[in-house]
Amino acid sequence: MSTTPDSPTAALIKPVLPDGLVVFVKRDCATCELVSPVLADLRDRADSVTVYTQDDPSFPDSLPNVMDDTTLEMSWHHDVETVPTVIRVVDGAEVERTVGWKRTAWEELTSVVDLGTDLPHQRPGCGSLSVDPDRAAALAAAFGGEVLRSRRVELASLEDDIEAMFDRGWSDGLPLVPPTEQRVMAMLAGTTRDPQEVITLAPPDLVQCTVEKIAVNAVMAGCKPEYLPVVIAAVEASCTDEFNMHGALCTTMGVGPIVVVNGPIRDRIGMNYGINALGQGNRANSTIGRALQLVIRNVGGGRPGEIDRAAQGQPGKLGMCFAEDEAGTPWESLAVDQGMDPTDSAVTVFCGEAPRIIVDQQSRTPESLTNLLAEALLATCSPRMIYGIDAMLVLSPEHMARYVDAGWSKAKFREEILARLQIQTDTVLSGHNGIDEGLPVEFGGAELPKFRPGGLLLTHAGGPAGLFSSVFGGWVSGAKGSIPVTKKIGS
Repeated sequence: MSTTPDSPTAALIKPVLPDGLVVFVKRDCATCELVSPVLADLRDRADSVTVYTQDDPSFPDSLPNVMDDTTLEMSWHHDVETVPTVIRVVDGAEVERTVGWKRTAWEELTSVVDLGTDLPHQRPGCGSLSVDPDRAAALAAAFGGEVLRSRRVELASLEDDIEAMFDRGWSDGLPLVPPTEQRVMAMLAGTTRDPQEVITLAPPDLVQCTVEKIAVNAVMAGCKPEYLPVVIAAVEASCTDEFNMHGALCTTMGVGPIVVVNGPIRDRIGMNYGINALGQGNRANSTIGRALQLVIRNVGGGRPGEIDRAAQGQPGKLGMCFAEDEAGTPWESLAVDQGMDPTDSAVTVFCGEAPRIIVDQQSRTPESLTNLLAEALLATCSPRMIYGIDAMLVLSPEHMARYVDAGWSKAKFREEILARLQIQTDTVLSGHNGIDEGLPVEFGGAELPKFRPGGLLLTHAGGPAGLFSSVFGGWVSGAKGSIPVTKKIGS
């Protein structure tokens, strides 16, 4: 299956149940065996009774003309979760249902009295085969695949699916997971959103990007279904005018989207905000960032060597995503800084280069550490780059402890470090120290901030040991470049 042009497909056709009483059973269910005599009684006393069996066409043995539902098509389409299930159908529409065996409930639904008087008053049912976790994805693909609109790509019998995806240009250079109908349907189970909902226009080609298209690329990236809402939010944030993904692709500077995740979803999907948080080894971190990049490549058309003109690039362009360690600090989270509620799950997308390590293993006071961090931040991208870029500082737990132990709030830290990020322009003029790069000479004699107001983002992640923090330098900041964007993660 590809993410390229759509082809018309048949609308989802739900098979209609016959009028009267409809019962779903399976032989491998003690309660279904128990009520077999009741079903025979109903056949004799009710106007119309149709029995569908899920696992054995000869069950119940006492009934003729049982309907074979071993494919589970009827059970799946009519949301049968428990057997036995009894449904009353009028004019092709369900009116009422009951599950398991409860004499009074069956008598009320069927309008037949004295049912199963020799049986226990009630017994719970068994799980329907149509909701068996081992079959769910296959059934969704078999009976719900009509909701998918992506073009199907047929491979020759001797064609290797992994190599075929490389050959068709879908890959970022690493092997992809084949996006079969079954896998895409399973991925879509991770969200309540309609597969054909248009989330955004994906740059650079401004192609309509639906939930389904995102799901296809999330499969290829190796995501689990529970990651899909995060990927959707990241795509939505990256494809805004403020973030300017088109510009980030076209620039020769090696930048790309950096996704930071906040809120309860971090722990629900097992994201890493501890040891090696900015590195490899965690499935959620690695595949969410990769899925975003694959959407831009395969839906939007943003491929390296074409619209993506990065002179050197950087490894983070495969996908850069991490979660913030919110519990490890009393400071407000990045998402709260960006206007979210503390209880929200949210993504912030920042356009940046690869992280650079900042080392300070000696400072024991917040003042000394702040001085060192400021020195490092002044050199972000270039010591001569002033006011033109944003940056994201990722404080490690051991560095954060200096501030927490001293009682510094996040607001105090921001005030102190910004005061140290002022630059005397005479030191960075063009030609100063024999370097042609720099500010025009008419900017001499002034003092300017390294970053625009709000241009330094602060977050917290990393392992408990190690006096190393990191900074992501940004691309062109503000309306002419990229502004960080935060989006709430939906369901």
